[in-house]
Amino acid sequence: MSFNPGDVVKTGLGSTRIRCVVVDDHALLRQGVRRLLQDEADFEVVDEAGNGTDALKMVLQHRPDLILMDIGMPGPSSFETARHIQKACPDTKVVFLTMHEDEEYVVEALQAGAAGYLLKDTPAPKLMSLLREVYRGGKCVSPEVLGRLVDDFRAQRRNNRLGAGKSNLTPREREVMKLLAEGNTVRGIAEMLRVSMKTIEAHKFNLMRKLDIHNKAQLVTTAIKKKILKLPLPI
Repeated sequence: MSFNPGDVVKTGLGSTRIRCVVVDDHALLRQGVRRLLQDEADFEVVDEAGNGTDALKMVLQHRPDLILMDIGMPGPSSFETARHIQKACPDTKVVFLTMHEDEEYVVEALQAGAAGYLLKDTPAPKLMSLLREVYRGGKCVSPEVLGRLVDDFRAQRRNNRLGAGKSNLTPREREVMKLLAEGNTVRGIAEMLRVSMKTIEAHKFNLMRKLDIHNKAQLVTTAIKKKILKLPLPI
């Protein structure tokens, strides 16, 4: 595969490669990504990890150019790990390489300082091209995910224009509302959905603001009226 001369920096000892750390809790997937990167003349995988804690250690040890990280691994959340990496090693660019297309994940990833959000089924040539773009200082989101974000944004604006005062919950807010109405705690929901407690608190605040509800009883009643929670309720 060819690449632009500007993608690498020539030195007296040869070419400076794009140094990467691969983070995924599935060893086979890590090995696959490692092999894919190392087949490229301008990439080098300096280490790999299976969770956020080890990922941060690897970044502090190697100071890589890129870290390719999955979402939903054991230990600290990937988003919290990304924040720690950005604080400790601001020159390391975080790219989430994941199967999750949920727009809430995309938004939280970008808020955590990620330079890229790419799907694992991205064709290899396109993936390599996007990683080089990130290395040069760009940002990238898989077209499929970006298209969905744009469509959702347009739909939200249209709904806001057509019905001011009407509540429009996102799929994730409906999911959180159902789990809350079933009696799950914020911590429990965060663990089930593999996101931070801060994210669940934000969803809870938004859905209660949209629906103008102020306590657990109102939340359960509203969930039943909206057919988010089915009767009979557990006692």
